[in-house]
Amino acid sequence: MALSATTTLPHAVGSVAAVFANEDFQRHTSEYVGGTLESFAVSGDTAGAFTTTSVRTLPTTRLPEIARKFVGEKLTVTQVENWDAPSADGSRQSNITLKISGAPLDVTAVQRLVAENGSTRIELEGNVTSSVPFLGGKIAEAAEPMVAKALNIQSQQAQAWLESH
Repeated sequence: MALSATTTLPHAVGSVAAVFANEDFQRHTSEYVGGTLESFAVSGDTAGAFTTTSVRTLPTTRLPEIARKFVGEKLTVTQVENWDAPSADGSRQSNITLKISGAPLDVTAVQRLVAENGSTRIELEGNVTSSVPFLGGKIAEAAEPMVAKALNIQSQQAQAWLESH
């Protein structure tokens, strides 16, 4: 299943990227959806290429009943973002992978922070797949809206965070 979303924030790319690499922001977004940030790490200098790794525990209360029976009350999600160094205009790109313990899903996405006259256009494109024979397509189809919403919450919350901090 394909993920695709675009939003624009009235802040420079550098500010938006700094928020995405901020542990307090990651904790806030985890708690915003009823979860817990278990760990967060940044490898490398955020002025260049760097990697963030977030491990969150999230409730499954919003999943369909059949999915909750399969995965239980909580999910542990590991999100790795490999960020490229900024381009000449400040735009950035990250390759995102999500691993969900106990769920046969693979999520890969590319997030672009595109500089536009002092603002940032956030473009997200990716895929949700499942390796389960015969049912994999249905599992990925059911998970896609939830994954897309989770990834979009980060962009939406970045706006509020930048305005309040």
